[in-house]
Amino acid sequence: MIESSKSGIPSSLACSLEPILRKQTNNRLDNIHWFRTDWQRGGAATAFATWNDKDKETEVVVKLPVNQRELFWTRQMQEPDSVVPLLLASGEQLNGYDLTWMIIERFPFGPLGKHWEPNNIERVAQAAARFTKKASSFPVDQKGRREDWKTLLKAAKKSVRENHLEKESTWKKMHSLIGKKLDILIEIWRSRRIDQWLHGDLHLANAMCRSGKPDAKVALIDLAEVHAGHWIEDAVYLERQLWGHNTRLKATKPVSSMASARRALGMYVDDDYSNLVDVRRLMLAATAPAFMQSEGDPRYLASCLLQLQHSLDRLHLK
Repeated sequence: MIESSKSGIPSSLACSLEPILRKQTNNRLDNIHWFRTDWQRGGAATAFATWNDKDKETEVVVKLPVNQRELFWTRQMQEPDSVVPLLLASGEQLNGYDLTWMIIERFPFGPLGKHWEPNNIERVAQAAARFTKKASSFPVDQKGRREDWKTLLKAAKKSVRENHLEKESTWKKMHSLIGKKLDILIEIWRSRRIDQWLHGDLHLANAMCRSGKPDAKVALIDLAEVHAGHWIEDAVYLERQLWGHNTRLKATKPVSSMASARRALGMYVDDDYSNLVDVRRLMLAATAPAFMQSEGDPRYLASCLLQLQHSLDRLHLK
C-alpha cells in the first residue's frame, strides 16, 4: 500500500485505545502509525503497524471503527489469494465499548489509482467478478438500493439554475426530456435482477495488489458498501470514474470488461444488457449536478452531459 499519509492523528480515541488494542491482540501489534489518505471517506481511524507472530513480522493496517458490513464480508471472504484483504485479527468490542475493529494485511502494491496503466480497468473488473462469484455462496437476503430519482432530478434541475452550468440551456432541455420519461426509466431500472452481492464502491483507489507484476490479480479493500444488486451497478460505477477522461474510457470499456470477466468465470450475463446500462448511465449523469461538491468538476459535468445525450439517443427517448 503506497498511498500518501497526512500528518497528525485522525482520532484521539484511536490513540487512547492503543494499549487496549495491543493487549487484546496478545502484544502482537507494534509500531502503530495513524494516518489518513487523500481519498479516505468517513470517520474511521487507520494505521500502519507491524504484526508479530512466531518470530515473523508482517506489515498490517489497523482500522477502527469499521461498520458491521465491512467486518462481516472481510471475515466471510477469507481464502488463499483472496480477493479481499487477509484478516489477521478483529473484534466488536474494545475496553468495554461497542467498537468494531480489524487488522488486515498491508498490500505492498497499489492502489491502482496512483498510477494509470492500460490494463487497470480490466484487472479491477476481474476482481469485481471474483468478489461476486465468491460472495454468491451467501444468500441474498436484502432488497436492492432504491434511489429517489425524482427528488435527485429535482435537485439537479435546481443546481443547474443556481450554478449556471456551462451549456445550461442544453442541461435544461435534457432534464425536461427525462422528466417526461422518468416513470418509464425508473420502472426499467427497478425491474432489474437483484440476485448477487456487489462491492458497491468499485474504484481504482480501492484496488490493491500483492505483486508488482503488470498482470497481477487485484484485491478489493473497503467493503463498507457491499450490497445486493445487479452487476451493471458495479460496472457503471467503475466506468463513471473515467467520465471526463475520454481517451482512457475509449481504450478500456469498463462495462464490456466486466461482462467478459463474468463470462470467463461462468457467471450470468444478460443477453442484451445495453439498455439497462444506458438507463443507469442516464440517471447518474442527469442527477450529477445535484452533487456539486463531489461531482462539480467542469470536465466531469461536460462528460455527464455527453453521456446523457448519447444514452437518450440509444434508448430512443428523444
